[in-house]
Amino acid sequence: MKKTIIYIVTIILSVFAGCALMYFIISRNPSSVITTISKEEKNVTVTEEGLSSGINNIYNSVVVVENYQRNTLAGIGSGFIYDASGYIMTNHHVVENASEIKVILMSGETIDATVLGSDEYADIAVVKIDPKYATKVAKLGKSADTKVGDTVFTIGSPISADYKGTVTRGILSGKDRMVEVSVNSNTSDWIMNVMQTDAAINPGNSGGPLCNVNGDVIGVNSMKLVQSQIEGIGFAIPIEDAIEYASTIVKGEKIKRAYLGISMGDITSKYYLLRRGIALDDSINSGVIIYEVETGGPAYNAKLQKGDVIVKIGNYSVKNVAELRYYLFKYKPNDNIKVTVIRGKENQTFDITLGTSS
Repeated sequence: MKKTIIYIVTIILSVFAGCALMYFIISRNPSSVITTISKEEKNVTVTEEGLSSGINNIYNSVVVVENYQRNTLAGIGSGFIYDASGYIMTNHHVVENASEIKVILMSGETIDATVLGSDEYADIAVVKIDPKYATKVAKLGKSADTKVGDTVFTIGSPISADYKGTVTRGILSGKDRMVEVSVNSNTSDWIMNVMQTDAAINPGNSGGPLCNVNGDVIGVNSMKLVQSQIEGIGFAIPIEDAIEYASTIVKGEKIKRAYLGISMGDITSKYYLLRRGIALDDSINSGVIIYEVETGGPAYNAKLQKGDVIVKIGNYSVKNVAELRYYLFKYKPNDNIKVTVIRGKENQTFDITLGTSS
């Protein structure tokens, strides 16, 4: 019995001594302590540094973009320097209708900037500043390499320039989200293929970078679903798409898209259509109604008519204007495609050579 008691006491003292030694090591040198998790023979290292290293890699390349109209500040957004030539990427809606653009650097210095160009459907714009201010250039990553659940963060200027450099973190909640957006009206005009995140995105964050943990830009923050019952749903344009549009803008070229030569709308109110002189069969509940056909345009040359309901373009069925534009823009100007319409009660298919948007 005496030997057993001695054995137990020895074990307790050994455990206590080990814990005391570990506490001493951690308290003396906490930065050296790491946790290594082994899974499927791959090591994942978690350090106390958190995201600060990745944030530091991009922080000073992020800017505030101010939109002035008639010498009055009309709105602000965010952007980031992505090229040493002084090119800043942001959103189209951040610079839209601006008579003057000013950029605020993280140092607090305000400088003049010029809009090189923008595209409303891509919601991408390129702003240029003097290259001497491009002292920190963001590193572009690949959204294709990311996975749902990856940690991401954003940097921007929510609400006002007073909050420039605000960092929010979250996860990549989804990829390849097809989101309908309004461009020129109260209805959905266009569909964007975007990334979804729960990192907080507020007014003023538009145009700022969505980054992976290393601080590489994987997306451009573009919009947020604003409803009282929805929280934590933000969207970003994949960086591969954004840089493709930006490169075209920098070259001084206009982004060219396929063109049908029609004015069109969704089938919402048949009474409204009747007022425009268009009567539809009661069986037609979806598709894109042609209001007018432009004389000499692709649709005119293909014999499409006012009142036709487009239900298929090329290989894609369409239910509304947003879908039609999305699938139409997958084609290039001068492509030959088939368009199926309902005329009266019958389906008819027409061969169309697409034009180029002006």
